Amino acid sequence: MENVRALGNDIYEIDTRMAGYRGITAGYLILGDHPCLVETGTSTSAPIVRDALTHLGVGPADLATVVVTHIHLDHAGGVGDIAGFYPKAQIVVHEKGARHLADPARLMASARMVYGDRLDTLFGTLSPTDAHRIRALGDTGAIDLGGGRRLESHHSPGHAKHHVGLVDTVSGDLYVGDAAGVYLPETGDLRPATPPPDFDLETALNSLSLFQALAPQRLLFSHYGPVDAVRDTLDRSAEELRVWVDLTREAQADGLDLDHAVAMVRERTRTRYRALDGDEENRERFELLSGAESNVAGILHWLDRVPS
Repeated sequence: MENVRALGNDIYEIDTRMAGYRGITAGYLILGDHPCLVETGTSTSAPIVRDALTHLGVGPADLATVVVTHIHLDHAGGVGDIAGFYPKAQIVVHEKGARHLADPARLMASARMVYGDRLDTLFGTLSPTDAHRIRALGDTGAIDLGGGRRLESHHSPGHAKHHVGLVDTVSGDLYVGDAAGVYLPETGDLRPATPPPDFDLETALNSLSLFQALAPQRLLFSHYGPVDAVRDTLDRSAEELRVWVDLTREAQADGLDLDHAVAMVRERTRTRYRALDGDEENRERFELLSGAESNVAGILHWLDRVPS
């Protein structure tokens, strides 16, 4: 199956084909005694993910767990649909995001305000999940994968207050969600993801320090794919955060409004990313996943809350 790739240790990357793109959002299936899906992708991706699981031999009664790093719709928008396809699966999420999976109305209304009519094409609609099927994680926790294997959860806010990183105790992989930014494998670009309303620089940097301390063997990005150069990549993540914050702070000090701040930051950071000088699809994907406007807006929102 062309959108499924084996990564070793019974881990399979699934291209969820978000919004029809290739290589934009990945889900990961961990096979074993208790099969586990990490990230569902969007609601519109749910049938694609289901077909991939079927191809890998996981039937409706087989999936034990679905865990999401956070509740943003590109990561968890398909939770309700996947829960319907796999009625025995437990849904695992940080406690600060759990209520939004049970009752997505507020989350969907906020997303509609941001994306307007594009919401339907990009993400679809997050369907509610029965509350009794949702397991809420605290700052740490573990998901049993069977045979002594676990996913160990570590609260890693900064990108979002309900974000967790997940470490596989057998493979040593760390599922980073969006806490380490957006990685584009075709170009090797790494760009921060700092959307409103939750971005906080110190918290985000602390999460990256936590990831370094966990000493994973590999990083598995939701956007997109595995990265072996763990320490260098996390260092680059921290560097990118500081660059974007410094430039946005400069724009704010110059009294620029959002549109002009975005234009300034976009121009000043352009040479950092080969994707922006590559083909049109790479440019579109990069901007969709880590848009300059969203990043600058999130940083400005944070700057307005912290002492100058």
